[in-house]
Amino acid sequence: MIVKPDVRPKRPWFSSGPTAKRPGYSPAALPTELLGRGIRAPEVVERFAHALKLTRELLQVPAEFQMLYTPGSQTGAIEAALWGMLGERPVQVVAFENFGKQWETAVRDRLKLEPEVLSADWGRLPDLTRVDPQKDLVFPWNGTTAGVRVSNADFISADREGIVICDATSAAFSMPLDWSKLDVVAFSFQKALGGEAGIGVMCLSPRAVARLDSFVPDRPLPKVLKLTAEKGGFDRALAEGVAINTFSVLTIEDWIDAVEWGLGVGGLPELIRRTDANFAVLADWVERTPWIDFLAETPETRSTTSVCLKFVDPRVAGLDEAGRYEFVMRFKALLEAEGAAFDVESYRRAPAGLRIWCGATVEAEDVAAALPWLEWAFEVVVSEHG
Repeated sequence: MIVKPDVRPKRPWFSSGPTAKRPGYSPAALPTELLGRGIRAPEVVERFAHALKLTRELLQVPAEFQMLYTPGSQTGAIEAALWGMLGERPVQVVAFENFGKQWETAVRDRLKLEPEVLSADWGRLPDLTRVDPQKDLVFPWNGTTAGVRVSNADFISADREGIVICDATSAAFSMPLDWSKLDVVAFSFQKALGGEAGIGVMCLSPRAVARLDSFVPDRPLPKVLKLTAEKGGFDRALAEGVAINTFSVLTIEDWIDAVEWGLGVGGLPELIRRTDANFAVLADWVERTPWIDFLAETPETRSTTSVCLKFVDPRVAGLDEAGRYEFVMRFKALLEAEGAAFDVESYRRAPAGLRIWCGATVEAEDVAAALPWLEWAFEVVVSEHG
């Protein structure tokens, strides 16, 4: 008989997006007096600008960077950068997981720019020594769907001529970013600190702003991706809280709540410490559990937020991809029926396995409490397969 654990996580939310809300969160605490107001009302614009100010403080964005919101979460932010900034010089795209591959597709098939692609299989980083400082660069700091990250930005030249567009959506607020090497940094509310979905944030270096001021793309830009004013150049009103289109005021209030929590617990150093502590609990378990391993092959490239795991027990690893997917979905269903862990399956296009969010809004004690349930679910599903 397979015995169930008797302790469940108090907060069993381990999804990689939207991620867990902050500890103690309640929507009842959110201000509602601006709901129903126009998006251009001065009070609303001021509130949006206030959220950017707090975000800058928590994320430690350099003062010379401009910050703005985009529609479409981080995807919209990256697309706005690709459509509005690329084409002046050759482009390299780093593609080692799903979203990097999406940026490859966007640059090659939609913008027709014939990028040089630095690619790698799931669980690996490509050869980053091939990064060319004379070319524009697009790369994810942390591969949300592969559990692979860059450990630093040493592969980017301080004397680069191209601009660097960084997809930081699962790294921001949980990993240190080298701002001196980055020109466009994009992230979304729902993966950074458990905010609600739909709004992205762009941080633009002076070099990125200069590109917007001087470069005119030879393509029409959709309104929701347009970062320039009608007379040309970067639309500086966007950095003052003005929205490109109509955003949810409630989503902004929810984001302010998350950022104020982050500042209140100790700021960015504490958020990184919490993330590392969560990951350490999970990593210790992986090292002593024979049937599971990291998808990321090299320790220094293992994500501390979107931790991706693979089954190495031959009873599972020996199944074909469809069989492994069926195994994972049964595994997931058992955990969710018990209220022990939600949404721990791998990304739908990634190799079938587990993905457990260990970002700052998760508690280490909940990670620890979930682990016996993972062991229970494994034994149950293996026994069902005979």
